[in-house]
Amino acid sequence: MTENRQREVAAEPVPEDAPRESLADEDAFRILWELKMKKRQKRPSLPDTVTEFTTEEGSKVYIVGTAHFSDSSKQDVVKTIQEVQPDVVVVELCQYRVSMLKMDEETLLKEAKEINLEKLHQAIKQNGVMSGLMQILLLKVSAHITEQLGMAPGGEFREAFKEASKVPFCKFHLGDRPIPVTFKRAIAALSIWQKMKLAWGLCSLSDPISEDDVEKCKQKDLLEQMMAEMIGEFPDLHRTIVSERDIYLAYMLKQAARPTELPRASETEPRKSIPSVVVGVVGMGHVPGIERNWDRELNIQEIMSIPPPSTLSKAVAFAAKLTFFGLLGYSCYCISKRTVRIILSVPATQYCLRRLNQMGH
Repeated sequence: MTENRQREVAAEPVPEDAPRESLADEDAFRILWELKMKKRQKRPSLPDTVTEFTTEEGSKVYIVGTAHFSDSSKQDVVKTIQEVQPDVVVVELCQYRVSMLKMDEETLLKEAKEINLEKLHQAIKQNGVMSGLMQILLLKVSAHITEQLGMAPGGEFREAFKEASKVPFCKFHLGDRPIPVTFKRAIAALSIWQKMKLAWGLCSLSDPISEDDVEKCKQKDLLEQMMAEMIGEFPDLHRTIVSERDIYLAYMLKQAARPTELPRASETEPRKSIPSVVVGVVGMGHVPGIERNWDRELNIQEIMSIPPPSTLSKAVAFAAKLTFFGLLGYSCYCISKRTVRIILSVPATQYCLRRLNQMGH
């Protein structure tokens, strides 16, 4: 039945004893909404890791600051969503990392530990040579933590996704800046020497990490704390990886907190809006930056632009590509050469070659 036909049917007089489908829909919407409002606590009991913000329209935003490798953070997220029954849940993920929401813990644990040529090729194809290599090095940091703790990252985001699906009329938003933009801006902010120094720092990471270390980092996200220690001497890198994303996250949270339009059972019902309730799930290290930017007029166009690569960067990227494909070609040559030797050493092959030689004479 088309939309026009539905409107026509709605406009026709309905006998009193006929089934009232539209009223049934209205009742269903009303019951679900009332159930949600009843569950929503006016004075919610929230974990200490939650920071509350209010918008000019009166919307409430509850930001859960998490450690990305923490069971305690998962519980904080679940409790917050259950207490406030949000209209929108926003997580610190972008479309390039959304697959982790639907993967099980075992698969994620395996994926996080495996860094291979396929992942390297995919990262370079998606982000460019320098940014792709940077992404692989950061994945190595994450893999190091994963291996030390035996725990896959992003558990709090998966819990947020599950809990949001249980709340009537709740939307789920991705609130982080696309990762290729972040990496490309980060690489553009560094000199060649700084890139080499940072790469060495990431490659040499090997300190053991305990679960107690993770929980101590509830005041600052573990992954971002480790990064901050390594990039502390590079202010421009900290700006692109942390500060700019603080701005982006604050902007997306404020967008999500626009007044919520109440669900309507039919097109004829007038539109009504009320202040929204939003839950944000972000790394603990981003909360102070979001707080600093909350009352500012935010424009994300500048931090979404990608600076053109310098001549030196192009030369280095070309050299890296040349080296990569050179090594790949040399590997193929060595493998093929060895394969030929093995084939030639087989008695059957030697017999065939002797027969061909005799036929030639």
